[in-house]
Amino acid sequence: MEPAMKHQYRLGIDAGGTFTDFILADREGALRIFKALSTPQDPTLAIRNGLALIEEETGITPRDLVSNADLCINGTTVGLNALITHTGAKTGLIATRGHEDSIEIRLGHKEDGYRYDPDYPPATMLVPRHLRCGVGERVISTGAVHTPLNEEEVREACRHFLREGVESVAISFVWSVLHPDHELRAAQIVREMMPDVRLTVGSQLYPQVREYTRTSTAIVNAYLAPILSRYVQAVDGYFQSLGARQPVRYFQSNGGLALGSVVSDQSVYAINSGPASAPRAALYLGEPYGLEDIITVDMGGTSFDITLTREGQANVSKNIDFLRYRIGIPMIQVETLGAGGGSIGWIDSMGLMQMGPQSAGSEPGPACYGKGGERPTTTDANLVLGYLNPEGLVGGRLPLGVEKAREAIRKHLAEPLGISVETAAYGMFTIVNNNMVNAIRRVSVERGYDPRDFVLNCAGGATGAHITALAREMGIGKVLVSKLASGLCAFGQIISDVKYNYMAPIAARLEGAEAARRLDETFARLEDRGRADLMADDFAPDRIGIRRSLDMRYVGQVHECTVSVDPFAIDEAALERLKAAFHARHEELYTYAEPHSPVEVVNVESAISGAVERPARMRIASGHGAHAALSGTREMIFDASGRKHETPVYDGAKLGAGDVVTGPAVIQEVTTTIVIEPGWVAELDGNGVYVVTVASGAAGTQGQAKVLAEA
Repeated sequence: MEPAMKHQYRLGIDAGGTFTDFILADREGALRIFKALSTPQDPTLAIRNGLALIEEETGITPRDLVSNADLCINGTTVGLNALITHTGAKTGLIATRGHEDSIEIRLGHKEDGYRYDPDYPPATMLVPRHLRCGVGERVISTGAVHTPLNEEEVREACRHFLREGVESVAISFVWSVLHPDHELRAAQIVREMMPDVRLTVGSQLYPQVREYTRTSTAIVNAYLAPILSRYVQAVDGYFQSLGARQPVRYFQSNGGLALGSVVSDQSVYAINSGPASAPRAALYLGEPYGLEDIITVDMGGTSFDITLTREGQANVSKNIDFLRYRIGIPMIQVETLGAGGGSIGWIDSMGLMQMGPQSAGSEPGPACYGKGGERPTTTDANLVLGYLNPEGLVGGRLPLGVEKAREAIRKHLAEPLGISVETAAYGMFTIVNNNMVNAIRRVSVERGYDPRDFVLNCAGGATGAHITALAREMGIGKVLVSKLASGLCAFGQIISDVKYNYMAPIAARLEGAEAARRLDETFARLEDRGRADLMADDFAPDRIGIRRSLDMRYVGQVHECTVSVDPFAIDEAALERLKAAFHARHEELYTYAEPHSPVEVVNVESAISGAVERPARMRIASGHGAHAALSGTREMIFDASGRKHETPVYDGAKLGAGDVVTGPAVIQEVTTTIVIEPGWVAELDGNGVYVVTVASGAAGTQGQAKVLAEA
């Protein structure tokens, strides 16, 4: 049994593009979700508004909540927004002379998908050319010094940065990971001459082979560090003023928690922190059923995020182009596209209907919000199709206008295409679903996984209306929908562990006792450091876990692939286990392996985690049959014909454990709406999760008729 929470409460906060979600857990196992509109202009304002909402609904004051919480956890989009809008700090780069333009050369090509597109514009440089300073120094690939560091040129770069008002500096030299002394000395000079700037040293932030990736990662970190530092300072100060007993933890893109001081220094880890907690929540939901292969889809107001776990491990990406910038550090792979409740429907130059990526966001929002939005959105389509409650969302706090939705669809889509409003609405629904299905394939099929082997997990406030349609399109036969689905990422934060990544370069063929000794000693050094850091953070040794990964390739290959393994002593015989794991992963990714070819390792990494005590699971009392929760019926449309079907609507708050709802039906929870399409059955279990499966033939229709008759 897991230990109980140390204090009365635990609070998770996840800031999204439209809403900021709050999950409040108490010692007795009660879990509640709250939503406040996000405030991108001042992210801390949304936190204050959310705590005020919690007080309004529960009577618990912000001070009582925070001072009696064992953990307050924040997933923030501050770094992501700064990168999207290019509003980070004014940044300077000190590089090896001749390599100042490596971030612009970008290995000689554009991002995948645009490599041969002559009209695709170049990426905006986070460090403009006049703030990239080359200095004399050179280390060669053996780690030997070819040219000593010219310290006067470093000082001249500092003087130039001071004149230009630079706020943050990145240092990245060629082969610095094999001989970091030049970078460390340059950093010392920068600190002496520019004591007020944020400083990022490439070989410390990302000690891995590949100079372009290391330089780009260091620049992104430097660009975001002042922004994240100010944000952390503001949030930490606010929670301290409320009497916080524990420091605020921040969620990282690697899927773990970190202290604010770490996020301030390693800001690149906070870029995509919100959706990165979804895999942890998914595994927690799947645990009672023994489910470890789960695809989680999260549709909010602005975007659609997909994550995947296989055999209990989340997909982790390294060395990827994120928002057009190469980032090397490990990040939970999150596929994101502009497909949210606010995605706008439009007609392209060929007369075809399209959905997104433009979004109405929360201001002015979909037409049905009545806040001035005039363009038709996904939410408007779902309202016209009958899926959403016209009385309003979020427990009636957000009323919806059906006529405004119909008028927007009629004016901008139905009349220009010569079709009915209902057909246009179902077309919008279908197109946005197809967009999402294509994105799901990118994290599954394109990484060597068959989505039919996975369970689909629902997250986000808007996903419930689409979840069975997505499962149907993907050939997935089982869906999980938690009562906390609309705030699942915030929930994932409160059950996540503290996690740090420790890296080292190591070039070695996986052959012989010497290679085994080097690998074993390198991992031991990294993991000793990780254990010491976590024990200093009050984690007992028995609550510290380790997961290893190696960047490996066949000798002669240009690129490597990452192989994750559990820790074990590495001797000459154990090298065969590593090679076997590499061959299997290579075949998964590329459909072939070369078991007789020699294998080499380039980089290694240890992910060290400190296990955080989890709150108790949600408990749902046994139900009295779905008929007891039937609140009425509503006309709904389930196909392109536009025909309306009188469909039962259930109040999720009145459903109990064991109650079964057979589609077509809608289950209305306070913060989400779940559409159960014809041919699907949902059963609520005692953990507060709807397990939705394909119905068995005509039995589904008969069961639905029985429920309606009983009601």
